[in-house]
Amino acid sequence: MSTNTTNDVVARLAALPTASISDALDSLGVHGTLHGIAPLTYDFRATGPAFTVQYEPAGTERGSVGDFLDDVPPGAIVLIDNNGRTDVTVWGGIMTEIAADRGVAGTVINGVCRDVSTSLEQNYPLFSLGRFMRTGKDRVRLVAVGMEVIIIDVKISPNDIICGDSDGALAVPVAYAERVAEIAERIEDTETKIVAAVKAGSTLIQARADLGYHDLQWRKV
Repeated sequence: MSTNTTNDVVARLAALPTASISDALDSLGVHGTLHGIAPLTYDFRATGPAFTVQYEPAGTERGSVGDFLDDVPPGAIVLIDNNGRTDVTVWGGIMTEIAADRGVAGTVINGVCRDVSTSLEQNYPLFSLGRFMRTGKDRVRLVAVGMEVIIIDVKISPNDIICGDSDGALAVPVAYAERVAEIAERIEDTETKIVAAVKAGSTLIQARADLGYHDLQWRKV
């Protein structure tokens, strides 16, 4: 996918709720929802290509957290896999300040974050399994960046498109991104028409039947 095409599909997905994107993924038989990962505040939205990061326990070697941030391009979503650990953090205030200043689109963590007030002050979109103050320095170490990660049984490759809003976060494989955007846009349009029909006097049952609501997420391929 060319850069212009990627930018276009990212913009289209950014205009859609994750609920409709999730339904579109279902219709294609693609699993991309990241169960349990939620925004710090319901106002946060973020969409962009994944910059993948993998951590593991540090063992006897000293470990550092966050040095990869110098390599994250503007507009990307930092996607960190800390194997779902909630006892040590892998994102804090310094990283939030730098990421926000450099135009990083947001951060999604299979793990926890800290310095939550900084994220809220900066209006920097942060999605995680929770929050905890205990540092990950010397407790985890960076394994690699720019590699495929598996988060909560979802395989995510670099540049797959990450979408997050008040309902949580998900990943759209880049190979499916245009089709997902098209289907999700159709879902949004159909749901808008259902509400309009009911407000105009139709029953909900009839409006859903007329507009094919129950087939919207039926697997088509």
